[in-house]
Amino acid sequence: MTRLSSTDADAGVEAELATDERREAWATQLADALGEGYAEHHIIAGRDLWVRVTRGSWTAAAAAARDRLGCQFFDWLSAIDWLPSPYGRDMDAQEDNPGPKAADPMAQGCAGGQTRFQMVMRLYSITSHLGVTIKADLPDQDLSIDTLIGVYPGANWHEREAWEMFGIRFNGHPDLRNIYLPGEFEGNPLRKDFPLLARRVKPWPGIVDVELLPGEENL
Repeated sequence: MTRLSSTDADAGVEAELATDERREAWATQLADALGEGYAEHHIIAGRDLWVRVTRGSWTAAAAAARDRLGCQFFDWLSAIDWLPSPYGRDMDAQEDNPGPKAADPMAQGCAGGQTRFQMVMRLYSITSHLGVTIKADLPDQDLSIDTLIGVYPGANWHEREAWEMFGIRFNGHPDLRNIYLPGEFEGNPLRKDFPLLARRVKPWPGIVDVELLPGEENL
């Protein structure tokens, strides 16, 4: 899927942006490496590549990106909770919670998805100057996935953070323990169903009613 800016009046510019051969080649290489573990990809020409893989191919995808695509740089890893906030607008900005998403093919972001929770990693090639975002669905009944430490040692504390904030277990991680929260803390604060009481005391920025400036009431 390609998105073109409506301001690109020059047909030559639009033709150039209509395809992205380098990112298409990356997607093909990952698909060849992963076989049935490759689910879907999405390209915005000239900008970025997203690839969704199966949970069982998570570490294989990282290794393929490192070895086949030359992604030497591990940028970050995190999780996404696609559940609309059950607490209403005091927990989510309206644009983040537009209502039912089932009919929206982009409901779970670029390259789609079928579960509430997804893992996401960002990798980059410092020689090709290209990056790839790889994501994987996590089944609700088993929020776990293999660690990436054997491929990218820098994933260590990112996985600890995702475990602490989302409750996702990383199989094979040598030291899952809290980074930010006290050891006795209960719950996972970045899950959408975790009530953030501070937002009830002070509304989330950007969703409060905008006050008129002096004189605007007469306009």
